[in-house]
Amino acid sequence: MSTKNDAGFTCGHLSHRKSLKERSRWQSEQIDGVIRELSRIRSEMLKKEAAYAEHFKEIPVEKHPSLRNLLHYIVLRSRDIPTLQLKLARLGLSSLGRCESSVIATIDSVLSIMQEITGKQVALLAEKAKPVTFSSGRHRMEENTRKLLGDPPETIGPAIMVTMPATAADDYNFVRDLVDAGMNIMRVNCAHDDRNAWLAMIDNLRKAERELGRHCRVAMDLGGPKIRTGEIEPGPKVLKWKPKRDALGRVILPARIWISFSGMPVDEAGLFPQDSNTVIVPVTGTLLPTLNPGDRLRFTDARGRNRVITVTAGNDHGVWAESGNTAYVTPGIQMYLESEDEKRNTQPKVTVGNVPAKQNSIVLRKGDLLTVTNTDIPGRPAGYNNQGKLLTGPSIGCTLPEIFKDVQMGHRILFDDGKIAGVVVKTTETHLVAEITRAQEQGDHLRSDKGINLPDTELHLPALTAKDIEDLEFVARHADIVNYSFVRRKEDLDLLAQELRRLNRTDIGIVLKIENRQAFDNLPILLTMALRSPASGVMIARGDLAVECGWERLAEVQEEILWMCEAAHMPVIWATQVLEGLAKRGLPSRAEISDAAMGARAECVMLNKGPNIIGTVRCLRDILSRMHVHQMKKRAMFRRLKMVDGLFLDQPTEN
Repeated sequence: MSTKNDAGFTCGHLSHRKSLKERSRWQSEQIDGVIRELSRIRSEMLKKEAAYAEHFKEIPVEKHPSLRNLLHYIVLRSRDIPTLQLKLARLGLSSLGRCESSVIATIDSVLSIMQEITGKQVALLAEKAKPVTFSSGRHRMEENTRKLLGDPPETIGPAIMVTMPATAADDYNFVRDLVDAGMNIMRVNCAHDDRNAWLAMIDNLRKAERELGRHCRVAMDLGGPKIRTGEIEPGPKVLKWKPKRDALGRVILPARIWISFSGMPVDEAGLFPQDSNTVIVPVTGTLLPTLNPGDRLRFTDARGRNRVITVTAGNDHGVWAESGNTAYVTPGIQMYLESEDEKRNTQPKVTVGNVPAKQNSIVLRKGDLLTVTNTDIPGRPAGYNNQGKLLTGPSIGCTLPEIFKDVQMGHRILFDDGKIAGVVVKTTETHLVAEITRAQEQGDHLRSDKGINLPDTELHLPALTAKDIEDLEFVARHADIVNYSFVRRKEDLDLLAQELRRLNRTDIGIVLKIENRQAFDNLPILLTMALRSPASGVMIARGDLAVECGWERLAEVQEEILWMCEAAHMPVIWATQVLEGLAKRGLPSRAEISDAAMGARAECVMLNKGPNIIGTVRCLRDILSRMHVHQMKKRAMFRRLKMVDGLFLDQPTEN
């Protein structure tokens, strides 16, 4: 029960007034603390800007605001500010969570509101240049996107880039249908095909543009240095055929065999087209031309199993045969015409000739020691004696021996898109030894020409190879954009700029492919250097990036790239395996649809080739158009939701 004091107020009233005063004092202290912290951050931003005064001289004047905003964002993100953000949110103010495109303007807006609330004037360092405002930041991003990727698509949403298959050089209708479906940028990869094919692709595109009245840009990828596994010594020379069986083991389709004189392929024989199930057996001997349908050839295969094949058809070049049993055939095996005479030395026969060696692989398990060499000597699997004791360890070459001077003990080494992982335990000038730390329990097969990643190693390889410099001449004549592979350091951009000056194409758009750990770590300085170009952007090449940074970090890494590029007002291309299932198999997974929708926050989304690529372009255009009205970068846009229509029909009417 409350009691009154002499002034007539109850104790409850006094307690309430006291709590209001304490709350007001707490809020005032909170606001003062926030003002001080924001003012310090703002001062650091301007000091960082002044410290980089020399860098501004290398950047076109129209890009200065973007460089300033990038420097401001770097200062902001060099701090942990979640506590500050929560304080701002409690006060009903911007928590700076979407300030990328206009950093200092966002801070000034918050400080201005606080000054209005408190009535206190905050002494702030004056900016030497006009700050990037909310509207001008968005305008700069749109203008930079237009310069690099071309005019916005007719439908809303990001542009669509499509990788060209070889058929794009010969099939005009294919290219036309891609443009009609919504392709905005043709991507040609210089690592594949040749100049004649590239030119034919571009010619088909220009023809499609004229027919459809649309414009489509051409982006060409430079291959860059490829760190891959070398050759492996060939396996045994053996052919295997195997019939198809049902669940009960009954033969439902016999193995199909083409037996011919050595070197006579099926297509030259003109009998039947070769398919993936055909096994070609080269033979020598006089028996072949005399064989007729129904004849049976007996032989003992490489395992000592007695086998029979039956001739089904033939001509002067060879015969078709079928077999209901699995067989392994090696050079020198003799096949005899089945007859009542059991004396084989008197029976007509053919001898299996030279057959191709099987592609070999190296089976690696956790704990194995793999030697990686800088020589052209073919690699080999581990060697064991009859008791299973290891005699020689596995070894494989590397296509870029220059890496050995940079790799150190303790560095990770990854093979075949990260399927096999190891740690370097020994290094020399000619080889390194890696202990395998990740492989399937039954072992993983490492083959030749598979990618090698060194995420912990600072490689000093030039990003432009001799082939890249040669290809760049074609790119400079025919392309609107050059996609720069393997970029890692500022020196790589200096090298590209030098070559483009030589070719008188400093106006060409440049896209930095961020596909390795070193490029990600150096992203702020790479963006600063890229601002020198009239048109520049970034591709998030998420395949190699996931391998180098770790699959578990990919979501975080791609977000950080998006944020940093927005601060530099630089357009982003969302790439790697977007709607891959739909493009290759005609049906997307739920995860792929979600991933494509996430791409709406970028300025362009890239698709790789596949048999259903035209339908995939249409699907992606639909997804991006829908998502673009809901999401603008990090900001959710509150479009009217049809799902809430009619939910409040029971509201009481006013009298």
